[in-house]
Amino acid sequence: MNKKTSIGGQALIEGIMMRGPEITAMAVRNPEGEIIIETEPTIASKAPRILKLPLIRGIYNMIMSFKLGYKYLMRSAEIAGLDEIEAEETSTEKNPEKEKNNKWIMGLMMIIATVLGVCLAVGLFMFLPVKLFEWLRILFPSIPDSSVLKSVFEGVIKIVIFVGYMACMRLMKDIRRTFMYHGAEHKTIFCYEAGEPLTVENIRRQKKYHPRCGTSFMILILLVSIIISMFIPKTIFGVEILGIYRVLLKLLVLPLIVGIGYELIKIAGRWDNAVTKIISFPGMLLQHISVIEPDDDMIECAIAAMEKVIPSDPEKDNW
Repeated sequence: MNKKTSIGGQALIEGIMMRGPEITAMAVRNPEGEIIIETEPTIASKAPRILKLPLIRGIYNMIMSFKLGYKYLMRSAEIAGLDEIEAEETSTEKNPEKEKNNKWIMGLMMIIATVLGVCLAVGLFMFLPVKLFEWLRILFPSIPDSSVLKSVFEGVIKIVIFVGYMACMRLMKDIRRTFMYHGAEHKTIFCYEAGEPLTVENIRRQKKYHPRCGTSFMILILLVSIIISMFIPKTIFGVEILGIYRVLLKLLVLPLIVGIGYELIKIAGRWDNAVTKIISFPGMLLQHISVIEPDDDMIECAIAAMEKVIPSDPEKDNW
C-alpha cells in the first residue's frame, strides 16, 4: 500500500517531533538514553475554516510551525539535559529562587535573541540584496535598471546567503546531529507512506530526501519571491521606488509569497510527475546539506513519535 500522508515533523535536540492530523508527539532521548515521549492535540485541527483556505493556510501553517518548533526545541533541550549541563557549569548547589530567576533571564535573552535574529534576517534578505544591486549599478552604470534583472540578482543573493548559512551550520557538531535526526524523520515518513511496518530495518532502506521538507519550503519561497518581485513597479504615481520603500513593498507581498510557496509544496507532496519533480528539485538539492543519514537510535526516536500520531481513521490522514 502506498499513500501520501499529511504527517510532518521536525528534528529537535536529540529527538524528533511528529505532527499528525489529531495528535502532535515529541520523542527525545534523555541523558540516560531513555526515550521520553510527550503528546498533545494538534492545534491546526481546531483552526477556523477560513485559515484552511488556499494561500491563507500557508501563512497560518508557517506561523504555527515557527511557534511550535520553538516550543518543542526548547523542551527537547530540557529533556536532553542541556539545561542541567549549563547549571552544573555555573553552580554546584541548587537554589530554587536562583533557578527561577535564571529561567526568567534565559527566557528574556531568548526573546531578545529572536528579535535580533529577525532583524538580521530582514537586513540580510531584504536590505542587503537591494543595496548590492544599487552599488553594482553605481560601479557599472551600463547595467540596465531592469525589474527582471534586479529581481533575479536580489533572489540569487538571497539564495547564496541561505545556502551558505545552512552549509556553515552543518559544520557544527550538535547541528550535524540535528540534521541526522532530520534524516530519521524523512525516512520514517517514507516508510509509513510505503505501507511498511515501522521497524529500524525497514526505515533504514528508505530515501532521506522528502519533497515536503521545510528546507524545500524555504528555498521555494525564495524562488517565488524572485518572480513576484518582477511585478513590483518601479514607480507609483510617477515617483520612483527606491531603497527602503522597495523593501517595504516586498514585506507587504511576503504573505502572498509564503502562501504560493506552501501550495507548491502541497502539490509536490501529493503527486509524482515531471512538473512536481521540477518543483521539488531545488529543495531536494538543498537537502543534501540539511539532511544526514541517521543512526539506529535516532530512527527509534522517530518511530516512537510517529506511532503516537498515526490516526485510527485513515481518511483523516489524506494529504
